[in-house]
Amino acid sequence: MISVPEVAPDPVRERLLKAALDSFLSDDYHKVTTRLIAEKADANISMIRYYFGNKEGLYEEMIRDTMTPLLNVLDGQMLESVDGFKDFLYLYYETMSKRPEFPKLILKVLALNQGPGRRFIQQLLERGRTSGARKVEDLKSAGQVTHSLDPDIVRMAFVSLAMMPMLLKDIFEEQIGRTMDAAFLEKLAAFNGHLFSTGLAPTKAE
Repeated sequence: MISVPEVAPDPVRERLLKAALDSFLSDDYHKVTTRLIAEKADANISMIRYYFGNKEGLYEEMIRDTMTPLLNVLDGQMLESVDGFKDFLYLYYETMSKRPEFPKLILKVLALNQGPGRRFIQQLLERGRTSGARKVEDLKSAGQVTHSLDPDIVRMAFVSLAMMPMLLKDIFEEQIGRTMDAAFLEKLAAFNGHLFSTGLAPTKAE
């Protein structure tokens, strides 16, 4: 069997994505210029056109770059059993704690219709909805969850458990008087994962 070598990430492209993430999360879309992003990335502005076409293409790729690893989990092995929910929640918490403004950006685009990318984000979320529904059906077939579950309700409940701690992170930290660090998020993921999987468990009648 011939192994295909992994392609190393392009450092200029990676710097542009990081600069775009920092810029779009800290300011409104229309205030962020490609020149500003290029300067932050220590790159020529022409490289934005080369890699992403334009500002909107860079914006969409920034969102895809953040969300795709989480969506890919829905096609992998992590959620082949209900025990995987805690691992997925921790992955989400860990990812978003590094980019705390990202959930707010998604909410702003979808709920307030501010900035571009609404249709693009909806397409990514629809991919998650479809993959998630398939996972629920697989868990039903395996007898790990109750057969009466509505996949859309499962998805909404899961999204609530995932997003709310990150959306209100600053408020929660002020209320509890401590930082929601990695150890705290791991405990939260374990608790919410157990809470969620218990709610999915088959009833005695089944």
